[in-house]
Amino acid sequence: MDARSREALAALVREKAAAALGTLHEGAPAVSMVPFAVAADGKTFYVHVSGLAQHTQDMSADPRVGLLIMESEESGTSPQALARLSIQGRAREIARDAAEYAIARGIYLRRFPDTEPMFGLPDFSLFAITPLAARFVGGFARAFSVTPDDLAAMIAGRPE
Repeated sequence: MDARSREALAALVREKAAAALGTLHEGAPAVSMVPFAVAADGKTFYVHVSGLAQHTQDMSADPRVGLLIMESEESGTSPQALARLSIQGRAREIARDAAEYAIARGIYLRRFPDTEPMFGLPDFSLFAITPLAARFVGGFARAFSVTPDDLAAMIAGRPE
């Protein structure tokens, strides 16, 4: 992947706050929207979701998920040329008493400080999504498969 595409991928993840979340609902695909935050090392995406939401129940039943982070249509770019990152991943709920929970909560709240009151609600949970594979489309004739390690390096701003 060229440097321009690497920079575009990292900028997309940094600038966009919401992703389409694909889950498996009774064996069929289901898609919803979730705000997300990313660990500084780029290896984990975090979502804070209500147990009342179908996607939360789906992730608990089957950890296979997809995330799609996409350039806004308002950019004026042709829809076929919109930049997008599609991630296949594995979701797992983070236990509230785990050390990782406090770290993930801090990462999430730095991105979404207005959501702090929701952390006090008993039905909300933090899920960690670990990428297993990714595909970045940066426009026409600019599509690249990305390994989890390369994805993390791009997000974290580390050179190849």
